[in-house]
Amino acid sequence: METATAPKQAPPPEQPTGAPRGKARPGDRIFLGLSKGSGITLLVIMAAIAAFLSYRTVLAISKDEANFLTTFEWNPAGDPPVFGIAVLAFGTIVSSVIAMVLAVPVAIGIALFISHFAPRRLAGPIAYLVDLLAAVPSIIYGLWGVVFLVPYLDGLNKWLDEYLGWTYIFERTSEGAARNLFTVGILLAIMILPIITNVTREVFLQSPKMHEEAALALGATRWEVIRMAVLPFGRSGIISASMLGLGRALGETMAVAVVLSPSFVLSGHLLDPGGGTFAQNIAAKFNEADEFGRDALIASGLVLFAITLLVNGAARAIIARRKEYSGANA
Repeated sequence: METATAPKQAPPPEQPTGAPRGKARPGDRIFLGLSKGSGITLLVIMAAIAAFLSYRTVLAISKDEANFLTTFEWNPAGDPPVFGIAVLAFGTIVSSVIAMVLAVPVAIGIALFISHFAPRRLAGPIAYLVDLLAAVPSIIYGLWGVVFLVPYLDGLNKWLDEYLGWTYIFERTSEGAARNLFTVGILLAIMILPIITNVTREVFLQSPKMHEEAALALGATRWEVIRMAVLPFGRSGIISASMLGLGRALGETMAVAVVLSPSFVLSGHLLDPGGGTFAQNIAAKFNEADEFGRDALIASGLVLFAITLLVNGAARAIIARRKEYSGANA
């Protein structure tokens, strides 16, 4: 008669060699301390910038005789001093929106072409040329915009006025060179194009190859593979790249200052000369301003600072709201 034998017990797991469990290695402690210190330093710097801008803004607004947020005039040296950011906020937002509308689709198309369509011998040189665009100084873009872009956009402005003038936005109510918010938006689109393209391309290159091969094996076309496997994986990267480009567009100074013909007239006609942005106004008036005028310019800088923080915060919220934006879940 056979007797039942007890099942064999698995041997206890081997203890890992090295440092005892629960005790971090010196290198780990040093790295952790440096990481925490870097994060705290960044927060301190941001808080110091915000405190400085807020303090100087309070000094300026306390002497402003008009509403800082809704006034269409900038004259801190007047008697009484009057200045407002309505025109600057409108010009900054409109030019940045134009740049994003033009740049983001083109950047995604270039990134897809380099990562999934172009032959390897051709993808490298194109990626190198895109990187070179990011290295061009802002003042060079501005000079190119004045010498080349502004004269050649005059014909486009006339065409838009003739065929799309009924939309009010593209209606020209005054003649003049194309030194307007529409031209600035096109120039900013060219400037932020390499930033968005480079980040998006790197994200697309990291898309899971097994997902793409599985879609092709099931009979999907090349576009269906891009739509179902690549773009969902790269959504968070596209949003992040777009926010980086938007930050560059919001804060661009020299190129806008060279191209734009500044004025404090708020107009929805994008083809009319004039307008202004925060960065352009600060660059143009800071040197000649007195102490109070500089406080007024710093106050406008605080608004730009707040807009940038809100835009980046909104982007982070969009990415965190939906889990499918994460590449790990693609």
